[in-house]
Amino acid sequence: MSPVLTLDFEASCLPQHGRSYPIEVGVAGSGGMVWSWLIRPEPAWRDWTWTDEAEHLHGLTYDQLVRDGVPAREVLGELTAVVGDQLLFADSYLDAGWMRVLETAAGTPPLLRVYHIDALIDRLKVSDETVSRIVYDLARLPFRRHRAGEDARWLQALAARLVAAVQVEPIAPKAISLFEAA
Repeated sequence: MSPVLTLDFEASCLPQHGRSYPIEVGVAGSGGMVWSWLIRPEPAWRDWTWTDEAEHLHGLTYDQLVRDGVPAREVLGELTAVVGDQLLFADSYLDAGWMRVLETAAGTPPLLRVYHIDALIDRLKVSDETVSRIVYDLARLPFRRHRAGEDARWLQALAARLVAAVQVEPIAPKAISLFEAA
C-alpha cells in the first residue's frame, strides 16, 4: 500500500450541539497498524459542550478521559511521529477542524494536514459505482464503529480497496500538492 494513513476523531459532541473538542484520535496504516489515543480534556475546553448523545455513541465518559486521557501536547507529538511525511485522510471534514483544536491546545501551529477521502477518490478517478460497492462490502465486515482507532482502520480498508480497484502506482508523499485540504 502507498504511504497513506487514515485518521478519525471522536468528539465531545457534534458542532450543531455546541462547541466540541476532540476526545480520541486514531490513525491506521497499511498492514493493520492502528494507533489511538484518548485525549484528556484541556482546561481551555472546560466550558465547551459535552453531550450524553456523543457519550452514548462512542462509549467514553468524561471521567474516563480525565483519568486515562493523554494531554494534547503529548498526543500531538506522538501522532506527528507516527504520521511523518505520509498523506493523512479522514472521512469527515470535521476531522480537520478537530485537528486544529488539538494543535491549538498543544500550543503549536498547524502541523498535520488532513485531506478528505474524496481527494483520494478523485485522484484515483474511482467511479461512484465502485465506491458504493466497496463501502457496501466493508459494511458487512465486523468493524466496531464510533471508536477512533476502529473507524480509522475501516477507512484504511476503504483506501486500500480504492487503490486496488484501479491498480495504480503508490501515491508518493510529494504528490501532496495534488490534493485539496479538508
